[in-house]
Amino acid sequence: MASNFASFLTSLCVFVSFQHLFITTAQPSAHTLIPDETWGYVEVRKGAFMFWWLYGAETRDPMEREHKPLVMWLQGGPGASSTGYGNFEEIGPLDLNLEARDTTWIKEANVLFVDNPVGSGYSYVLDKKALTTNISEITADLVVFFTSFLEKLPVFRTMPFYIVCESYGGKMAAAFGAALLDAVRKDMIQCKFVGVALGDSLISFTDTVLSYGPYLFSLSLLDEKALNKTLQLATETAKAADKGDYHKAMHLNDQGTILIRNATDNVDVYFVLRHNVPDSLKLPTIYVNASRLSHHQMFVQYLTISHSDPLFKLMNGSIRKKLGIIPDYVTWGGQSDIVLKSQYYDIPSSVISDVSKLIRAGLKVVVYEGQLDMICGVLGAEQWINKLAWDDLPQFLNSSRKPLYAPSKLEKKETGAFLKSYKNFELYYILSAGHMVPIDAPEMALEMLKNLLKVTEAVDV
Repeated sequence: MASNFASFLTSLCVFVSFQHLFITTAQPSAHTLIPDETWGYVEVRKGAFMFWWLYGAETRDPMEREHKPLVMWLQGGPGASSTGYGNFEEIGPLDLNLEARDTTWIKEANVLFVDNPVGSGYSYVLDKKALTTNISEITADLVVFFTSFLEKLPVFRTMPFYIVCESYGGKMAAAFGAALLDAVRKDMIQCKFVGVALGDSLISFTDTVLSYGPYLFSLSLLDEKALNKTLQLATETAKAADKGDYHKAMHLNDQGTILIRNATDNVDVYFVLRHNVPDSLKLPTIYVNASRLSHHQMFVQYLTISHSDPLFKLMNGSIRKKLGIIPDYVTWGGQSDIVLKSQYYDIPSSVISDVSKLIRAGLKVVVYEGQLDMICGVLGAEQWINKLAWDDLPQFLNSSRKPLYAPSKLEKKETGAFLKSYKNFELYYILSAGHMVPIDAPEMALEMLKNLLKVTEAVDV
């Protein structure tokens, strides 16, 4: 991919003098402060540009959108695209075939997709040195972005705001949420921050890695011999991460990936009922020979899934033309692999303290987990939840779960999820879903969102 970046820089020399012409956005209509959709770029740092795309809530009267909350969706990876994968594959108004999605989240909220970190999706950097390398740098960029976004659309300053995410996006959501809480308290940002929802999120790398063996063993995907090997390697990985030796931790994690793949006939770690999924065959041509594919790490697989050839063609074809502001030297997804490489050795860092901070502050904090997800599954989540610094944690752990039903399954009482909750903290166990809950269980994902949005008052800061 180094040659691709060199080509990018060559093309950039021709267009760089016009870069600021692209930092524009569609404008709301005269009838409402919130348009059907709008998009734009924010230069969060010199040479680092973040792309965003907002959809106004689906209401009978556009003026009613001002009575709906704002939901920001953050994608995982790191390096996957919110405006592409999250939008067209998961929760946006249109699917990959540009047909209306019945379970789109704009039925309940104004939805803001952000290509983050810079270099993901349509976001881009002019020099690789401008890429982020850790969660603190990602957080700083998101604060700059959101401040600029609220300046462009100040109507959202007084509307309930939620951050919802998936996978590595959960680390970003927790860290950004904690930083946003501080900014609101210091009057640096005017925002009615209400809550976060962490979907199959990488909050604690050590607890997540230690869960792999027991989870796969419980599903008969490992025998006792393979379980012991997996646990031994996972323990070494966790020890390295806890000591702050993230390079060693990721090296050991890659070994664990190979061990699990060989022992399980290449189970799909994002949906464990599948095996031998040829993800590389779905990739657009420019990625097939990329060096990142030679390692087959679990985190690379997420980028593979989220950059399928049909989505790549859509985003670099008709959608690009529609948006009209994407620089000629920018390819959707063209820098995703260098985003992952730049961020890779910060993956083991933990944000448990940030989640604790949000709960203690009184924000609504939701964790939702797909039953069939291994890579950031419920066993790991339950372990890091046990480590939360929250006075009411014992009461939460002692609370009983209740069954939930998707609207279309209610009459027959077909269980779609279980919910465990106490005060402002909730844990959803989404049945028959893998890592990408809105794809596998779209109705239950929408019901989870509805429950999250029932909170209408922001935390008193």
